[in-house]
Amino acid sequence: MEQKIHQGRNVKRFREMLNIKQEALAYDLGEDWSQKKISLLEQKDVIEDTILKQISAVLKIPVEAFQNFDEEQAVNIISNTFNIEKDAYIGNAKPVFNINPLDELKKLHEEKIALYERMLKEKDEMMTRLEKLINK
Repeated sequence: MEQKIHQGRNVKRFREMLNIKQEALAYDLGEDWSQKKISLLEQKDVIEDTILKQISAVLKIPVEAFQNFDEEQAVNIISNTFNIEKDAYIGNAKPVFNINPLDELKKLHEEKIALYERMLKEKDEMMTRLEKLINK
């Protein structure tokens, strides 16, 4: 059994993907349009070609997208195309990290010691300056 494509629902899907409200679409389509009319249009199975062309121009989406898009087919294609184990990664699916945790720990410890020594040096310099100021 072939499932019929619901053009009104497709208009609604694309409008929502573009984050456009019904009122804004109605405004862009002209004076004859209102939010209520857009709502009714989105409930129609088949939309006249002239109206689809107007909507296509406003949303900058090809008319064929409204006429041919089938969400169920799209979901099937995506679910059958991607393999979580293999395709969900960009680059190497099973990366190898050449990091030795002990080396990293040693490096952090050395940085901490260097920082501590700089702080002690600055403290000594500050004490020397303070002693000079007091002795004046």
